[in-house]
Amino acid sequence: MTSYEQSILTAKALSSKKGLDIQVIEISDVSVLADYMVIATGTSTTHVKALADEVEYKLDEAGISVSHIEGYRSNTWILLDYIDVIVNVFSDEAREFYDLDRLWQDGKPVDLTNIID
Repeated sequence: MTSYEQSILTAKALSSKKGLDIQVIEISDVSVLADYMVIATGTSTTHVKALADEVEYKLDEAGISVSHIEGYRSNTWILLDYIDVIVNVFSDEAREFYDLDRLWQDGKPVDLTNIID
């Protein structure tokens, strides 16, 4: 599975659990960290954890294991590192505070129209 396909599968997993403001940003031209950055918001700490769990479950089902997880106990920002795809699931306050959307504004946004609800 390509990193693009992984990022789309991630966006679909987040959407299936009602993640908000899901963004997939291609960052391969601006960073060596990964090919794609996926960002989403949960409505509560429980929702943030459920979103991260769903991503991990769906990608594991596809045969893709997470390399590293950060912030799972905090439930306000959980980072799932899949090497080529980095997934950030935030509470609304944490997303506003860290403002990764602005940080990665030089990346190329992926159009999710007709991909997620």
